[in-house]
Amino acid sequence: MSVGTSSTPDAPDARRLPAPRAAGDTTPAGIGPDDLPDGLVIADEQGRVVCFNAAAARITAVPAEAALGRTLEAVLPLEDLEGRRWWQLTDPYGGLAIRTGQPERNLLLPGGREVLVSARYVRDRPTGPVRRVVVCLRDTEARRRTERSHAELIATVAHELRSPLTSVKGFTATLLAKWERFTDDQKRLMLETVDADADRVTRLIAELLDISRIDSGRLEVRRQLVDIAAAVGRHVQAYVAAGQPADRFLVRTEHPLPELWADPDKIDQVLSNLIENAVRHGEGTVTIDVTPAASPREGESAGTSVTVSDEGPGIPEESMNRVFTRFWRGSKRGGTGLGLYIVKGIVEAHGGTITVGRAPGGGARFRFTLPVGTPAHLL
Repeated sequence: MSVGTSSTPDAPDARRLPAPRAAGDTTPAGIGPDDLPDGLVIADEQGRVVCFNAAAARITAVPAEAALGRTLEAVLPLEDLEGRRWWQLTDPYGGLAIRTGQPERNLLLPGGREVLVSARYVRDRPTGPVRRVVVCLRDTEARRRTERSHAELIATVAHELRSPLTSVKGFTATLLAKWERFTDDQKRLMLETVDADADRVTRLIAELLDISRIDSGRLEVRRQLVDIAAAVGRHVQAYVAAGQPADRFLVRTEHPLPELWADPDKIDQVLSNLIENAVRHGEGTVTIDVTPAASPREGESAGTSVTVSDEGPGIPEESMNRVFTRFWRGSKRGGTGLGLYIVKGIVEAHGGTITVGRAPGGGARFRFTLPVGTPAHLL
């Protein structure tokens, strides 16, 4: 059964629509269909469109004035992914009287543009005739971006896991099969390699958990009093102990620093990532400045900034806006490309900000600023 048979819109139904928003009206009572983020199309009992909001016009590229008064099938000539006409398949006005609507599904507009469509059938009484069909339209681009991001994440994780797990499997299988043939030094070397690869897998899993918490807004911050200057010093000493020359690092701290309440483990994670990036991808002296700063959070006056800069080639100007996205890599020297994405999530979970720019020596400069974050019970 085709949708709509009458030549004139049903006036009583049209009068029941929300009143149009008056110019300059900002009160809740003035909110109308055009304020909705999703496309809204409403048809009367005869299948003719009586409401077509601004989002629907944007998604379908059909002006509202060209849609009002026409049939749903004419305004929204939707097809499923197999090329079948959707309104003929669902038949909202002549189908089963117990139906209340259609769940959200992917459908195609003319030209092959994909949209997400759901519908609700409004009846005066159960099993009565349909008085209105309310259709919701959503653009699929945001969902496609999310799906692509998830697919990229899965592909990256699979690639990053394959190498260490292959190594672990190879060495353990070799040791089990030929244990007696190897010297103690050879066994120790193999086990050290297995241990390092197991650590690599553990770090990757931790990164994935962090991303999951950041994306879902569930990253917990357990605030304690943090001596951030001492934390910077510990990281630098660790690199020196690992073989980096002490004169490669320049740490400058401006006192007095305000008391900083933050999650010490997560701040260590931020410092570790930024300093490691400067050591691995940068050149020359790695300079770390710890200074008091204005709080990035409204209502607080004090904050603390940490700036990590190097003297390497820096980050190309065209890449600056992608540094904190997933999978961005500044060079071909390994890494998952997830570290800076996680760093940004941690800083923002503390109410802070992080920026990237060019250092005076030409290298990369990362600067994050944290509010003091004093717990409420101490105020």
